[in-house]
Amino acid sequence: MDTVHIVMPNNVLLAEVIRLVNEGQRVTLPVKGYSMNPFIIGERDSVELVKPEQLNVGDVVLAWINNSHYVVHRIINIDGDRVQLMGDGNRTCDEYCSRKEVAARAEYVVGKNGKKHYLYSPSYVAASRLWWWLRPVRRPLLAVYRRTFLKIKLRN
Repeated sequence: MDTVHIVMPNNVLLAEVIRLVNEGQRVTLPVKGYSMNPFIIGERDSVELVKPEQLNVGDVVLAWINNSHYVVHRIINIDGDRVQLMGDGNRTCDEYCSRKEVAARAEYVVGKNGKKHYLYSPSYVAASRLWWWLRPVRRPLLAVYRRTFLKIKLRN
């Protein structure tokens, strides 16, 4: 049997994802782009999304930012109703939304082999905290990563 690929606009797909999450369903969403490297690899990994019960700094979320588009990024600050986000592969953090604009919380990264990795395990949390402190040197580290390790990961 042939595989059928259905292409639909992001706004249609994400509206359905959010509807299912709000109904209490877990939804696995493929990730595009490379803004969450090295922890979530675009075009290869997916994230398993759930309805957010509460928001914490360090959570990876699907959020409507800057009144323009959705991203899957990490919460780096919460100040009252204002939530600040940043992709793990980004060097700057100018993305904001309100708490109500956080549509879902990612719980697992799902690799192309179907293997799940819990985003809030002690090792993932420690690695993401270390990565946060390496912000001043992310650019050269990501350049080396893209030229070496990422090519190997995308082949596997």
